[in-house]
Amino acid sequence: MRLETAAVHFGYVTEPTTKAVAVPIYQTVAYEFDNAKHGADLFNLDAEGNIYNRMMNPTNAVLERRVAALEGGCGALAVGSGAAAITYAILCIARAGHRIVSVPTLYGATYSLFAHVFRNLGIEVDFASSDRAEAIAECITADTQAVYCESIGNPAGNIVDLEALADVAHFNGIPLIVDNTVATPALLRPIEHGADVVVHSLTKYLGGHGAAMGGLIVDSGRFPWERHADRYPMLTRPEPSFHDTVYTETFGPRAYVERCRTVMLRNTGATLAPHNAFLILQGVETLPLRMERHCANAQAVVRFLQHHPRVAWVNYAGCPGSPWFALANRYLRGKAGALLTFGVKGGYAAGERFYDSLRLVKRLVNIGDTKTLACHPASTTHRNLTDADRSRAGVSPEMLRLCVGIEHIDDIVADLDQALAASEPDMTRRYHELEAAGT
Repeated sequence: MRLETAAVHFGYVTEPTTKAVAVPIYQTVAYEFDNAKHGADLFNLDAEGNIYNRMMNPTNAVLERRVAALEGGCGALAVGSGAAAITYAILCIARAGHRIVSVPTLYGATYSLFAHVFRNLGIEVDFASSDRAEAIAECITADTQAVYCESIGNPAGNIVDLEALADVAHFNGIPLIVDNTVATPALLRPIEHGADVVVHSLTKYLGGHGAAMGGLIVDSGRFPWERHADRYPMLTRPEPSFHDTVYTETFGPRAYVERCRTVMLRNTGATLAPHNAFLILQGVETLPLRMERHCANAQAVVRFLQHHPRVAWVNYAGCPGSPWFALANRYLRGKAGALLTFGVKGGYAAGERFYDSLRLVKRLVNIGDTKTLACHPASTTHRNLTDADRSRAGVSPEMLRLCVGIEHIDDIVADLDQALAASEPDMTRRYHELEAAGT
């Protein structure tokens, strides 16, 4: 199936009992065994089937198969949030004493997870000085278990050179893990460029409606774990937390994602509710169409902001002057997504006046919604970072992040225009007078 068709159909055949065309919501906790042997066979992994909803659910399974197909992976695991997906993706192959190398340009919660939470678990994350392959290579040691990046950084908007990062990771015998939330498989499929694992916050573009949280890990099935058996004994030797399973022997290419399921998810329980899986599936069906509109609107907003006298700067990888313009053309066919950042003349105070004056655009910290969303990262998503860490993550004090939605472009621009006018100090009092009068 082509991507647009797979987004609608892949992973589900009309349910045989009721003939339901829509994917049913299997709202259950457990599944009945035919007999004692059947239950034993399921736990021994000698038979396929469902055991308990903390690990598996038929509704979730459709979502897993569908997104795995969109990304070109061999298998996937759906979990309760994007943060859970990132956590499991790392903990599946890293333990106390290990290290991870990451690009510095990350979503704020991911940066905090890496810099503080993992450190308390004995896993050190080394942040490279930049997202360039040479900077990543300098940080890799004998204890490094993976390289991590975001295909399009949030909120920095940078685009990483995936093939160069994959080459560095593979030369050192470690996998490349890529967060593809901002780009989505509608614009970019990291596995085609060497990524070994892809993670998503399903809450964002794949869901698209801001009504359900979820996360997902996609396994490419291509990393040769057996070749690096000493580095990854959790996959190549008996696993005591799940019946001494040797994952590479039992699951073959799906060894990594099935360990995520049976060790990480089974024992820590960040389960995706089947109703949320159902809601996210509704969004996946329209993903390719929505991304076309998101990108077209974003490009129009960028043109408007670039020529507005109240705007100091605009950062969008789809602009010819961007340092990531060539990578946007190489990896995303020139469609750099719908996330952009800019600064209002007058600095932080003017930016705050702009932000407070928005009417149509929603002030919140989500991205990937059908609605246009605005955020001030320095005071929200990246608030708990030090000034130095914020700078490394690509966040300046005056930066405003826009995630452009699918509304009519004229309405988006009109709201930005009036809010920019209100950002001028001498216009603030008059603006509020007019607003109070209903003008």
